[in-house]
Amino acid sequence: MGLFSKNPFGHYLYIKKWLIRIFGVLSHRRYRGFNELHIEGSEIIKNLPNTNVLFVSNHQTYFADVTAMFHVFNASLSGRVDSIKNVGYIWQPKLNLYYVAAKETMQAGLLTRIMAYAGAITVERTWRSKGQDIKREVNIEDTDNIGVALKDGWVITFPQGTTKPFKPIRKGTAHIIMQHKPIVIPIVIDGFRRSFDKKGIRLKKRGILQSFQIKPALDFDYENDSIDDIVEKLEYAIEQHSSFLKVIPQEELDDMEKLNEKRKWEY
Repeated sequence: MGLFSKNPFGHYLYIKKWLIRIFGVLSHRRYRGFNELHIEGSEIIKNLPNTNVLFVSNHQTYFADVTAMFHVFNASLSGRVDSIKNVGYIWQPKLNLYYVAAKETMQAGLLTRIMAYAGAITVERTWRSKGQDIKREVNIEDTDNIGVALKDGWVITFPQGTTKPFKPIRKGTAHIIMQHKPIVIPIVIDGFRRSFDKKGIRLKKRGILQSFQIKPALDFDYENDSIDDIVEKLEYAIEQHSSFLKVIPQEELDDMEKLNEKRKWEY
């Protein structure tokens, strides 16, 4: 990699590498120290191709979720098994790793703009803007950029588009899957909502067991599956289908709703 090498979006890889190194070192103890990240399925990461891989996950905070994924993916690629022990793995990070994020979130301040350089594919949300419900046409350039990123490497997306649990999967993710036919790897996380504030920057509570489960690739029948079929498979895979509500104690659901209401007024 030359000093002036760029990715398809014009970002200098040398700068991106140093940003990932710095954020990786600064955030490591949030997942191994202050709290403990329990990982399952890291062997799946090591066997993936270098490009056209889409990770789909439930969403609990703006930034702590994707930061954990950068840690787990790079640790797994360096040979660690279900572990992020010894942050040395971050010294040679995977540079063709991207994540989908709301444009207004990533443009909210200097820190988020710097974080965006580390791999954000920013998109305009079609259903919400500045805290208000809206209806906006899909920006074709946004979906094209996701295709460019898949052609170059791996992409992380949170298809619900919100940190609130059990919200509907956005059909845009299904359209991207149908169009680009990537390998789709589901991830289910938990504990981040209890560990961090909504933004995933401030550590809220220590001693939380965070879980990070990587599941085998989903199987799609591109000749017969409809967009709705793909959406339903994604809902089950990331454990956000409405049927999962039946096995969650009502007390826990009430606690989730109280927390979401509290966050509504805090941010």
